Amino acid sequence: MCVALAVITRVLPGSLRMPMASGMRRTVLAPLVMLQERSELSRRALILSAPITQARDSVTMRALTVASLEAENDRLRQLIGLGARLKWGFAPAEALHGKGVRDVTTLTLTAGSNAGVGRMSPVVSAEGLVGVVESVDPTMSQALFWTHPDFRVSAMTEDASAFGIVQAHAPSATSAYMMELRGVPFRTNLAAGALVISSGLGGVWPRGIPIGRIVQEIKTSEAWARTYLVRPAVFPADVTTVMILRLDRGAKGLDNVWTSAAAITAATNRIIGAGDSLARTAALAEAAARRASVTADSVRAANGGVTPTPPTGGLIQVPRPRPRPRPVDSTATQSDTPRVLQVPPTGSDSLTTRPGAVR
Repeated sequence: MCVALAVITRVLPGSLRMPMASGMRRTVLAPLVMLQERSELSRRALILSAPITQARDSVTMRALTVASLEAENDRLRQLIGLGARLKWGFAPAEALHGKGVRDVTTLTLTAGSNAGVGRMSPVVSAEGLVGVVESVDPTMSQALFWTHPDFRVSAMTEDASAFGIVQAHAPSATSAYMMELRGVPFRTNLAAGALVISSGLGGVWPRGIPIGRIVQEIKTSEAWARTYLVRPAVFPADVTTVMILRLDRGAKGLDNVWTSAAAITAATNRIIGAGDSLARTAALAEAAARRASVTADSVRAANGGVTPTPPTGGLIQVPRPRPRPRPVDSTATQSDTPRVLQVPPTGSDSLTTRPGAVR
């Protein structure tokens, strides 16, 4: 139909062609014209929105990149701080995860025997324990992550109240990537949140490396020891750069390398306790001053409002109270000579009275 109308319009004279075409647009072709206009508007909107969409996507990608870069910079700063505290005997390395896509039990490290790395060298990060070197090449090394089934480390609580062995916990739906502390004496109860560190026993791990924190006790069949679930200080996904400790560095100890929150809390409590002692001393001094003021007011009132002058020695001499007048016998007549009642000495219960008086 549209083709026929177009042909008819083409063959009409010029004076009739334009009015007829205009009438056809307003009537028969009106829906098609409206659809064409809307499609043109949509095309323009799409063309105009394309740069805005690209800019928004670019900003989003940059924001995600900035967040990851900031997180990586924070980890590198912490690792640099760890190196500054270690001072010597370590080799920094990048960590490449596993031999396969889902292998979270081994690490490939970009440092080998040329950097002083040896077999059984501890692998640590700024947060704490990562793993141990299993094999070494001149420029590369393979390490076992703490999630490996064969990984073991001798551990203890920070206050040295309990010792045990830390190993990977069997993964489950609620306890994936967790550790367990085994062999704790049955009479020892560990509170949730207690810090677990390496004990230094066994000669592989130096003492003081943070391992994790106690979560809860695990019920086992062992009646002579307790087992606790431990939240690790280092999770596999967070490991990108590490420090490999040389064996001679570990033998020298790692005192004050990892400053724990518990040590900071203990130091804070000691400071607060010292402040409380000073406040208590000041309060006692103020109470003594108030008691002295009350005593001085009492002395002033007893002295008729006159403050006694202290002697050269600085001590206030309190005046002795005046003696009371002796009682007079009120039963005596005017003709009788008044007699003073005599207070009997200690141990006597008799009073001296006039003759004939009833006692």
